[in-house]
Amino acid sequence: MYVLCTVIAALVCFIILKWMKVRRYCTDVKRLDGKTVLITGGNAGIGKETAVNLAMRGARVIIACRDVDKARKAVREIKARSHNMDVLYMELDLANMKCIREFCASFLKKEKRLDILINNAGMPSVLDWTDDDFSMCFGVNHLGHFLLTNLLLPRLQECSPSRVVTLTCDNYKYQRLNFQDLNYNLFPFFTYCRSKLANIYFTQELARLTQDKGVTAYAVHPGYVQSDWTCHFSILFRIVMQVVMFMFFISCEMGAQTVVHCAVSDSVADSSGGYFADCRPAKLRPFAKDAGVAKKLWEASERLVRLA
Repeated sequence: MYVLCTVIAALVCFIILKWMKVRRYCTDVKRLDGKTVLITGGNAGIGKETAVNLAMRGARVIIACRDVDKARKAVREIKARSHNMDVLYMELDLANMKCIREFCASFLKKEKRLDILINNAGMPSVLDWTDDDFSMCFGVNHLGHFLLTNLLLPRLQECSPSRVVTLTCDNYKYQRLNFQDLNYNLFPFFTYCRSKLANIYFTQELARLTQDKGVTAYAVHPGYVQSDWTCHFSILFRIVMQVVMFMFFISCEMGAQTVVHCAVSDSVADSSGGYFADCRPAKLRPFAKDAGVAKKLWEASERLVRLA
């Protein structure tokens, strides 16, 4: 009897865990032949799965990565899985503003099109500093992509209709921005939450500024994904998180579905500035929809990256 109860309990737990991890798949079969897609951090995790999916649709896919060796390996894998040979990488370090400017200059010189920009790369909850003395989370997750998008925006407008998809996270709700301390770098989890909230405000203001200019913008929460983000932490933490991720987190392929949905689906065309999760619009907390804060953050970001 004890064994039977144990088996039943284990089976029930297994079914519940499987149910918790069920997500929608992007069912849009739209082709992207002749389109160019740029994905930051496309060498691993959600970025790589997104690259495979969009390459399978016929797009020219460029992954922008800091680690050249990992990028080369990822390009070989993406080509093999998608059967698309038009996949390449370019070196990009989002923690260095000079590198971002050089990358954009090189990209604009080499590439005549940019139809979809996916701001996927990100830093987890770490206390560190960028080469320009910004907190690592805020500097990479927000400011790096802010500068990248702005420098590539003219090309996106030339190739309209085009899209900008920025990955965020629903843990944005645990923090609010403090404009007296945007470079906050005290508690790792809090600085990460603030950077993800900044991604949402960035998307909203980008949508407002590009309204009627042929560029639409979307913020995506991909879900909690089994990826290699734990590599920045101790071995003990990685071991514990591997167990937690196995039990509760979804696969990278599943995590990429909402990103792909916002990149290709015609159903989101009228939802520029929107926040999406599980391949559908999701609700934001009221404070995360403040247009005044979004505009203020945009202006502050322009000063910080020296665009203003």
